[in-house]
Amino acid sequence: MTDRMAAWDPLRRELERWQAAGRVARFWLRDDDAVEPTLALEMLMALAGESRVPLTLAVIPGLTGEALAARLGEETAVTVALHGWSHTNHAGPEAKKQELGGERPAEVVLGELGEGFRLLQRLHPARFLPVLVPPWNRIDAALIPALPGLGFAALSVYGRAKQGGPLPLLNTHVDIIDWHGTRGGRSEAELVAELVAELRDRFVGSDEPIGVLTHHLVHDAAAWDFLSALFAVTGGHPAVRWSSASELLEHVA
Repeated sequence: MTDRMAAWDPLRRELERWQAAGRVARFWLRDDDAVEPTLALEMLMALAGESRVPLTLAVIPGLTGEALAARLGEETAVTVALHGWSHTNHAGPEAKKQELGGERPAEVVLGELGEGFRLLQRLHPARFLPVLVPPWNRIDAALIPALPGLGFAALSVYGRAKQGGPLPLLNTHVDIIDWHGTRGGRSEAELVAELVAELRDRFVGSDEPIGVLTHHLVHDAAAWDFLSALFAVTGGHPAVRWSSASELLEHVA
């Protein structure tokens, strides 16, 4: 246990620096691929709820329905974003996976997104945010200018946000899953180092919120342990504010 707690010392020290400077870092939590109520989703909502961490679920509209809507109706700290249409890969065999690409006519892709927008708006009237989360965090740049016309107010992908695009970005930066290895949780040391690097970047300039990305359906013990420790270290810390996506949406540009 001592070794495990020591792994978090770099993050604690960085947060002490923020506190000493009177600064507060903004974090937010996005979880992808929600479709229906599951034990894993219950675990995630319980963990976030206990730590008072607002949760944004990227829901796949083409695969979801009334069951998830009924379950989330009780959750005041959970918001819903649109995760593509059906999370289907339309890219060629040699290309990176992408649903919202140039392989199909733009009107077809945009038509699906519009249908998904209306569906989630109907299913989750009190929870839905007009934020598009592209599957695999990829979208053809030519589609983006048309998104505001469908009602979208922001786009959420992965990595540092580039300013000046046709749509505000509310991005994620630290993905806790080892997609190219175990397909479970990544090592705590790596993730803590990434969090510290993001905080150091924000300290000297950028005020971009730090997005933590999870995928509840593939979490193993390592992933759950990391989230528990992250919330324990940051929850209630005077230098950290876990914000809801709806709150952050008011400030992104």
